Amino acid sequence: MNNAVAGFSKLSKNEKINWIAQEFFSNPEEVQNIIRNYWNSDEKLQQLHDEFIENTITNLYIPLGVAPNFLINGNYKTIPMAIEESSVVAAASKSAKYWATRGGFKATVLDTEKIGQVHFTFKGDAEKLIAFFNEIKPKFFSETQSITKNMQQRGGGIRDIQLKDKRNLLENYFQLHATFETKDSMGANFINSCLEQFAFTLKEEALKSGFEIQVIMSILSNYVPNCIVRAEVSCPVEDLTEKHISNPEDFAQRFVQAVQIAEAEPFRAVTHNKGIMNGVDAVILATGNDFRAVEAGLHAYASRNGQYSSLSHAKIENGIFTFWLEIPLALGTVGGLTSLHPLVKLCLEMLEKPSAEELMQIVAVAGLAQNFAALRSLTTTGIQEGHMKMHLNNIMNQFEANEEERHLIKTHFKKTAVSHSAVVEFIENLRK
Repeated sequence: MNNAVAGFSKLSKNEKINWIAQEFFSNPEEVQNIIRNYWNSDEKLQQLHDEFIENTITNLYIPLGVAPNFLINGNYKTIPMAIEESSVVAAASKSAKYWATRGGFKATVLDTEKIGQVHFTFKGDAEKLIAFFNEIKPKFFSETQSITKNMQQRGGGIRDIQLKDKRNLLENYFQLHATFETKDSMGANFINSCLEQFAFTLKEEALKSGFEIQVIMSILSNYVPNCIVRAEVSCPVEDLTEKHISNPEDFAQRFVQAVQIAEAEPFRAVTHNKGIMNGVDAVILATGNDFRAVEAGLHAYASRNGQYSSLSHAKIENGIFTFWLEIPLALGTVGGLTSLHPLVKLCLEMLEKPSAEELMQIVAVAGLAQNFAALRSLTTTGIQEGHMKMHLNNIMNQFEANEEERHLIKTHFKKTAVSHSAVVEFIENLRK
C-alpha cells in the first residue's frame, strides 16, 4: 500500500480525516466517529486548539488532576497536574499531607539566568578576535535596544555577552555566550531575537574590519545551570513516624541509603529522576510550559559532574532528617499557551497567578514530593501495592465490568496477587 500523499497540509480538516480513515483502517466510519467524538463541542474553542499546531485532526486528552494541601513557604497550595500515569497525583497528595504536619516544604529561587549562544567559526588570530570583540561589544547592547526595551522596563534584559574560544572542541569554533533575565516570561522568542541581532551585528562589524567570520547559527540553550530553584523538607528523625514507619531511625537510614544509591548508580538514577519528573512535568504541562525543554535541561544538569546522578539528596545530621533537590527550571507565566489555553489560565489562577519564580518553587516542590512518595514506598511497603490497585482498575475498565463484578473482583484481589492474566481469568470465570 502506498501511503504517500501530496499537499496534505492544504487539505481541510475533514479531508485529512477522511484520507487517514480510508488509508489506514478497515472500518473508516468507526475511525471518523472516534476522531470527531474528541472534538470540542464549542467550535471557537476547537478552532483555538486546532491552531496550536499543524495538521490537526482532533484532541488527545490527558487527565488534569489536583493535589491539595501543599504547604509551601507557609502558604497552602492546590497544585494542578496533567498526566496520564496512575498513582502520581495520589502520591503527590499523600506527600503534601504528610509534610504539612511536619513544617511543610521550603523553596528558594537561587538564580534566574537564561542562556543563548551565537555559534561561529574564525580562522585567524584569536588575540585579534578578542580585541575586536571587546571593541564592538557595546554595539550588541545598543543595536538590540528596540528588542530589549519592554523587557528592561520589567526588570529584565541582557545580563552579559562573552566571547568563548571552543577550538578545543571543534576546529575554528567560537561562541558569543549571552546571559539573560526574562522575568515572568520563559523568554525563548526574546532571547532568539536578541541572538539573531547579535549575529547580524557580528557579521556587519566583521565585514567592516576585514575579519572572516562565518556564523553557523544563533539559538537559546535549554541548559540553564544558573536558573536554579531549591526545594526541601526537614524534621526531627523521630517525627517521621506514621502508619508504615514504626521505626523512624531505621526508615531514615534506609531512605538516605536509597538516595545515595541513586547518586552513585546511573541505572538507578535514571528511574529515580524519572519519578521526580512525574511531578515536575505534570505541573509544567498543566501550566502551559515546555516540559521537553525542562526535561533536557534537568538530565543535562544531572550529568554535570561527568556521570548521570540523582537530582535529589538526603542526610541525617544532629538528629534532623533533610531531603532536598536543586534543579534548573526555565519557566514562564506570561506568553505562549499561558495566555491562550483556557485550562492553563484556570490552572495558573488556581495557583493564585504566580510569578515565574513562584512557579519554579511550586514545580520543584511537586518533584520533591513525588520523589519522597516513591522512596517512602520503595523503602517500606514497595511500590507495587499502589500500582497494582490502579492496574486492577484499568483492567476492569478495559472489560467494562459492572458494579457487582467490580465488587467481587476487588474482594478477590485483596488477598490474591494482581496480574493481567489472573484478572482476565477471574472475569471470564465470573461471566460463565
